[in-house]
Amino acid sequence: MSKKHPIISVTGSSGAGTSTVKNTFDQIFRREGVTAVSIEGDAFHKYNRADMKAELERRYAAGDHGFSHFSYEANELGELERVFREYGETGRGRTRHYVHDDAEAAKYGVPPGEFTDWEEFAPDSDVLFYEGLHGAVVNDEVNIAKYADLKIGVVPVINLEWIQKIHRDKAQRGYTTEAVTDVILRRMDAYVHCITPQFSKTDINFQRVPVVDTSNPFIARWIPTPDESLVVIRFANPRGIDFSYLISMIHDSWMSRANSIVIPGGKMDLAMQLIFTPMIERLVRESKRA
Repeated sequence: MSKKHPIISVTGSSGAGTSTVKNTFDQIFRREGVTAVSIEGDAFHKYNRADMKAELERRYAAGDHGFSHFSYEANELGELERVFREYGETGRGRTRHYVHDDAEAAKYGVPPGEFTDWEEFAPDSDVLFYEGLHGAVVNDEVNIAKYADLKIGVVPVINLEWIQKIHRDKAQRGYTTEAVTDVILRRMDAYVHCITPQFSKTDINFQRVPVVDTSNPFIARWIPTPDESLVVIRFANPRGIDFSYLISMIHDSWMSRANSIVIPGGKMDLAMQLIFTPMIERLVRESKRA
């Protein structure tokens, strides 16, 4: 953690909805005049698309059916830890982009499935913002979580997460339901051992729970809407959180535990604005004092 150069880390698996959270933070940064450097977890994958396919085939032939982008060894976690540490110490660092599709290829001038070159961060930023798979990893080799000043988990219930992933990958990447299902199954071991432990390291978790039937996510025709959901917000340390204020501002919300509040799904953006704006203001204020 760093008083002078704070880091915000948003962690969630593929299809969890971390991009939506990033959009809310972008709004807060613009409104509050905060200069943020943003980095994506995909930038720290170890393999480009072709090399990842070859590595998957090699491991599958060797009997390893659990290797995936969720796996620690498929990512440059040492490099990600180094970026977090360097930014916290100096306000400097570097990142790159993983190009997912033709639209991004046109933007970055790199073919889909490849990485751009590493580039240094723009100078004089107020905060580093990370969004991806591994922003709160703690294992025998790295401790990324200790360098982040605010760690947020985005964790929809598993069937909803699968529905969101299936619909996204079919619409944006042209995959079939069967292909996405194969990816989900291949990632399950690493999901259990690499992704879920991070949500015990986060400061705040947002878990969306649908109130409609999602019992068979592989045939669901629609993603449950926010208004068809509740969101459970869990604070690891509720000290200093004004729950009375949040409940008064977010209608139809209530506390389910001493450290948890439940809100209507359609109020998630409002809740994030109310919760994170003062936190960001405090981080930036303390960084300038430091």
